[in-house]
Amino acid sequence: MNAVAPLPFADLTPAPVWRHFATLCAIPRASKHEAALRGHLAAWAAGRGLATEQDDAGNLLIRKAGSPGRENEAGVILQGHLDMVCQKNGGTEHDFHRDPIRPVRDGDWLVAPDTTLGADNGLGVALALAVLEADGLSHPPLEVLLTVDEEAGMGGALGLQPGWLRGTRLINIDTEEWGHFYLGCAGGLDVNVDWTLPNEPAPAGWTAGRIEVAGLRGGHSGIDIDKGRGNAIKLLVRLLRDLADAHPGAFRLTGLDGGTARNALAREASATIALNPASLADLQATLAERAAVIGREYAGVEDRLSARLSTGAPGEAPSPILTAAAQAALLAAFNAAPHGVARMSQSVAGVVETSNNLGVLTLAAGRARANFMVRSLVDSAALAHARAIADLFALLGPDCRVTTGDNYPGWRPNPDSPLLALAQQVFAREFPNDNGGTAKVEVIHAGLECGIIGAAYPELDMLSFGPTIRGAHAPGERVEVASVAKCWQLLTALLAALPAR
Repeated sequence: MNAVAPLPFADLTPAPVWRHFATLCAIPRASKHEAALRGHLAAWAAGRGLATEQDDAGNLLIRKAGSPGRENEAGVILQGHLDMVCQKNGGTEHDFHRDPIRPVRDGDWLVAPDTTLGADNGLGVALALAVLEADGLSHPPLEVLLTVDEEAGMGGALGLQPGWLRGTRLINIDTEEWGHFYLGCAGGLDVNVDWTLPNEPAPAGWTAGRIEVAGLRGGHSGIDIDKGRGNAIKLLVRLLRDLADAHPGAFRLTGLDGGTARNALAREASATIALNPASLADLQATLAERAAVIGREYAGVEDRLSARLSTGAPGEAPSPILTAAAQAALLAAFNAAPHGVARMSQSVAGVVETSNNLGVLTLAAGRARANFMVRSLVDSAALAHARAIADLFALLGPDCRVTTGDNYPGWRPNPDSPLLALAQQVFAREFPNDNGGTAKVEVIHAGLECGIIGAAYPELDMLSFGPTIRGAHAPGERVEVASVAKCWQLLTALLAALPAR
C-alpha cells in the first residue's frame, strides 16, 4: 500500500496507521462506490498472505491467524466501514468520485478545509489494517470486517452474510471521542416524500431570482442534533413563508435545492423564484430584516449565517412556477414538519432518545422530494415518530406519496459486558492521566453498525471506541492527531490482554 497522498502524514505516528489513512484519502470511496478501494485492500491483504472473502453485499473480510501460542483462542473481530460522507463547501471544485481528499495539518489536528476528511471511518479502517500488517503484536485470531454503504443506509451491515463471522468479540472503531467507550447506539429509518404539485407559466414581465441560505455549521445528524445548530432547509422555508406573508403575490417558487445527505445537517439551501420586478426592493429589505432576526436567535451558534436574494436578467423568468395554492401548501407542510430532538432519554441521562433530520429537499418541474432520517434508542419510538411524519404528509392527498424504509435496529447496552470490563482495566493501566484512568461509558445517538451486526450475531460481546473527530459529515472535518496514537496503544494493548475464551 504505497499510494501517495498529500503529505502532512510524513512525520505522524504511528506511521503504519497514517500510511493506510493516506491510501484511503487517495482512493475515492463515496457510499455505494467503494469497489476500487475494496479491490485495492483485497489485493494488499492477499499479497501479505492473508485470507480474504467478499459477501454478496460487498463487504470485505480479512482473516489473520492468532500470534504464536494464541492460534486456538476465541477470535476477535475489528470492524469499520469503507465509505465516507461526501460534503464540500459551495464553490469548492472537488469530485468525490475522482479526486483525492487533501488534508492539511492545523496544529494538533488534521483537517480537510473545504470537504469532509473521511476520518469517519477512515481512521478506524486504518487502525485495523495496521494491526493486520504488524508482525510483533500479541493477539488472538483476527477478522477485520470492512463494510460498505454505511453512510447511505447501512446497506453493508444489513446484507452481512450469515454464519460468516467466527469471532466471539467485536471491536467497532467508529466513534469520535477519545476516552469514551460506547456500549449502545440508536437505530432508525427513513421517511421519503415524493409530491407532485400543480404549476403554471410565469406572468409576463417577471424576472428570475434566487434566494440562498448559507454559512451554517452543519454536522452529523445524530451526534450534533442536540447542539442547537440551524437547518438551512428549515430556515429557507421559514424565510420564504415570511416573504410570502409580507408581500402576497410578489414571487412564486420554481425550484428548491437544500441539503446533500440524509445523515448530515443541511448547511446550505436555495430557492429559484420568479418575481415581480416592482417588488424586488421590498423583498430584499424584508429578507434582510428577517434574516437578521434569525441571526440573533442563533447568535453564538451560527454566526456565519447569511441569506441573500439575487436576480437574473430583466424579463428572464423561469417557467413553470408553482400555483399560489401549491406554493402555500408546500411551504406550510415543510414549515410544520419536525426537525431535531423529539425526546431525551429517560434511562440514559443527557442522551437524545428520538430525533429526526430533514436532510434533503428538492423541487424541480413541480415535483418535490424530501428525506427525513429518524433515529431513536428505542426501536418502537423510531417507528412511531416516522409514522407521525408520514401522517403529516399523507394529509396532503394522493399526489403526495410517502414511504418509509431502510430500517435498522439499535444496539442495546450490556453494562455487564466482559469486553467493557477488560477495556476499562487496560485503559486504567495505559492511560492513568486521561479522565482519571477511567473511560466514560456512553450510549451514542447515531447509527453504529453494532446494532445490525448484533442482531445477526446475538452472542457477540461488542465495544466501540475511536479517536477524537470534530465536524464529521461536514466540510472542515478534523481529527486530533494525538488521539489516533492513543487509540493504537489502547487497541494493541487490549488485543494482547484478551483472555483465551
